Parts: sequence; structure tokens; C-alpha cells
Amino acid sequence: MPKPYASAVLPVSADLVWDYLRDFANIADWHPGISTGEMEDGTGDRVGSVRRLTGPGGEVFRERLVALDDGERLYTYDLIEGPFPIRSYRSTLRIAPVTDSGLAFAEWWSYFDADAKDEAGLTKTFARGVYATGLAALRERFS
Repeated sequence: MPKPYASAVLPVSADLVWDYLRDFANIADWHPGISTGEMEDGTGDRVGSVRRLTGPGGEVFRERLVALDDGERLYTYDLIEGPFPIRSYRSTLRIAPVTDSGLAFAEWWSYFDADAKDEAGLTKTFARGVYATGLAALRERFS
């Protein structure tokens, strides 16, 4: 199973970043690849909640929050609807402290299942187009 991955150091504390990111509902406020976002079911801090996102081209993504862990500063979600040729997708966004500097280390990854012919392209899309782009936007937001 492929594991697209991206990470970044953010210029503020892990607690400050997590206080902002733990709201599963606010991704449209910080990710440049998301035009709109709304909660369909539940709230941004309740496991089982579903968010509906729209991309810049009108693509619709529906994601379900499956874990929210304040101690580990992470959330995990499943993509339950979207334009990608995948059978399953589970992603985690985690914030950790950089112990020697007090800054935040952000990492975002997923595991997905797709046809072998699609894996390389999807891995690149998720790692660079979604995760790295989002983490760069967070770095800019907290600069």
C-alpha cells in the first residue's frame, strides 16, 4: 500500500498549531486547494463527523473523522467520496514539538488502495499537491 508523505517545521509551538488544526472543520480557511468546506454531520471535534469540501475546479470531497487525539496532536480521517480512482484512503495529520527549538513539526501522510497503474501518480498528487501544499500554507499562516 503506498504511503504519500510530507513534513514541515512551522515557526511556532506545536500547541499553538494544534489549537488551530484540531478543528476538522476549518481546512478551507488554511489549505489553498480547498475552496469551500462545511460540516455535513457533526462538529469539527467529534469522531464520526463528516466534512464536505469543494476544490477549485468544483471537485467534491467528503471526509469522515475517525480519530482525534489531543495528547498526540493528531487527527485521522477517511476519504469517503472524491474524484480519485481509489478503493480506500486513510490520512493522518500530526503536529509534534521539535524539542531543541520549541517549534512545531508537522507531518501529513496517508495509505490508500488503488490500481497499480494509478499508484505513482496518486502518491505524487497526495504528497506534493495536497500535503506539501497545505503544510507550506500553514508555515505561511504562522510566519
